[in-house]
Amino acid sequence: MNWRKWLDEFVLAGKGILLATKEKRFWYGFIPSFIFFGTLMNMLSGGFAKFELMGILGFPKCLEIPLQSFLAIFGVNQPFLDWLPIFAISILQGILIGLIVLLWGKKRQKADSTDSANLEKAGIITGLIALGAGCPTCGATLLTPLIGAIFSTGGLAITGAVSTIVTWLAIIIAILSLKRLGEETYVTIVNEKYLRKKEAREKSA
Repeated sequence: MNWRKWLDEFVLAGKGILLATKEKRFWYGFIPSFIFFGTLMNMLSGGFAKFELMGILGFPKCLEIPLQSFLAIFGVNQPFLDWLPIFAISILQGILIGLIVLLWGKKRQKADSTDSANLEKAGIITGLIALGAGCPTCGATLLTPLIGAIFSTGGLAITGAVSTIVTWLAIIIAILSLKRLGEETYVTIVNEKYLRKKEAREKSA
């Protein structure tokens, strides 16, 4: 493998992401995704217990739970080891959706099947994140009931290991997806700027 070429591609993808942050459409995708996935992962950190508690509390008391989960995205009342992976994954997922929204907007006039493929990949990452979401220090995860039913002893330890593997798998897929989408975004935006300048020169000639 050509590591220099691999590194150059990541640098190009990073430039594409930086260019994307200057576009309003990127933020239309990033902000809602970041908030939604961050809040959801914090709510799922103990399995479905928080959802069950919301049903017990009733309205409007139940709204305190999603509010606390939202604040937890920014580390409020969260242990560092619990906060960091959820925050990192929320950022990655937000950027991924932001780039997809941006590219979709720029290419919606063209027949392009890559957007649906990108959305499918984002969905796969979301599923992995949901399964792996949990408390790193206690091993709580959505996988707990399933693994607990299979293994009567040592289930929590196994769940913690599997949760960690699934979470890292989601992060790796997200980074690889961002690499490709970042490169595509860079090429798209630079080409768009070039065509605008070319058109301006032709009009002024």
